[in-house]
Amino acid sequence: MGVWGLQLLGTEGRGLQVRGSQLAGPGDWSLLSGPLPAVLAGLGLLSLAWLLFSRRRNWWLRWLPLALLLAAGLAYLIVVWVDDWWQPFPDGLPTQSAVWIGVCVLAVLLFLFRLPLLRWRGRILALVACLLVVGFAGNKVNQQFQQYPTLSTLPGPWQAKPAELAIGDKESTLKVPAGKTIADVWHKPANLPARGTLSTAKIPGKLSGFPARDAYIWLPPAYAAKQRPLLPVLVLLPGQPGAPEDWTTGGQMESILNAYAAAHDGLAPVVVVADPIGSQFGNTLCVNSKLGQAQTYLAKDVPDWIHANLQISPGRKAWTVGGLSFGGTCALQLAVNAPEAYGSFLDMSGQDEPTLGDRGKTVSAAFGGDEAAFLAVDPLSVMAHKRFPDTAGVVLVGDSDTTYGPQQRKVFAACQQAGMNVVFVTMPGGHSWGVWKAGLQQQLTWIAKQDGLSS
Repeated sequence: MGVWGLQLLGTEGRGLQVRGSQLAGPGDWSLLSGPLPAVLAGLGLLSLAWLLFSRRRNWWLRWLPLALLLAAGLAYLIVVWVDDWWQPFPDGLPTQSAVWIGVCVLAVLLFLFRLPLLRWRGRILALVACLLVVGFAGNKVNQQFQQYPTLSTLPGPWQAKPAELAIGDKESTLKVPAGKTIADVWHKPANLPARGTLSTAKIPGKLSGFPARDAYIWLPPAYAAKQRPLLPVLVLLPGQPGAPEDWTTGGQMESILNAYAAAHDGLAPVVVVADPIGSQFGNTLCVNSKLGQAQTYLAKDVPDWIHANLQISPGRKAWTVGGLSFGGTCALQLAVNAPEAYGSFLDMSGQDEPTLGDRGKTVSAAFGGDEAAFLAVDPLSVMAHKRFPDTAGVVLVGDSDTTYGPQQRKVFAACQQAGMNVVFVTMPGGHSWGVWKAGLQQQLTWIAKQDGLSS
């Protein structure tokens, strides 16, 4: 299934359904391709032209040049503020995003400068034009990262949070003989649900004290069987900035997993999307440090909670940890620093080391200047002197990702040197959800084989 097919499936579980290639409603309209972004682009460009034009000579000599200069200056200051002062993420704003931020600023300035020159009807038109330009420019940034693939995934009151997980009673379990996979002995019951269920749960940091946000948990149809198979577990991690629910919006996780389960008689891994950062713009580096006990939370608290509350396969071989960007780096870190918990990993567009921007700042902020403490948990440093022959992994990156592509190749080489069973995969695209959701869809088969679900 291509990216377009994934976009069509993206609103499943939110009260909207897709039948074949027909869109069920406006909530399913794609913001990434097709007619809606084309119409938005047309209206946005026409609105920008209208805001730029005036018959007044004074507009061309004073106000328009001032608006252009102020827009360029404010856009530059925003980039400096984000990259050098606020620093919500290790990497700077992409140039393309900075340009579209500048367009948004210009639209607002043009609107404000034109207000005194217009009557009420003109002011209303100017406001509408400003909003159309901002919407067009904002969606250009969205198209770069593909965070919101459809209208229904945009933040708003229509985004109902899934119900809290109902643990339910334990069922008898399906016996799988040695040397067999679950799929070898599974027979789909007649009354099995067609789709899995998405819920939320508070996974407390009993050992770590980590203040995690609610996890998102997807249980496949097979989990509802009266003779329940002990399914493998996939722990997914979001990027930074980010939140667990990102995997249900930009990642369209439900649709991907339900499609996989439908093609495999209801079988799929149990998926838990855990929180590795504690807040939208936090950065714990996924380690135990002055910034929090994130590693203990993800390596101990999360697995302990899953074992205590869900009927799943117990061994490390049946557990995979995966993530994107920061979450991909974190997945590799857990595979290296907590191999007793996770037997395989999926590192999508991760970095070659945990970072707050540079090595010096990272060591200072997280480890009080103790570089040896940093090197003790840095995955490439650990793999330089320790082997992991019982760990498998996928290192995946977009083929046009010039920032993370070289880092991922460095990670892959280090994993090979450490004796891991790893593969390197490139997907069409850059550092975006287009790569990560397609990567998850593609690698579910690999995960199922690694985790004993199928052969």
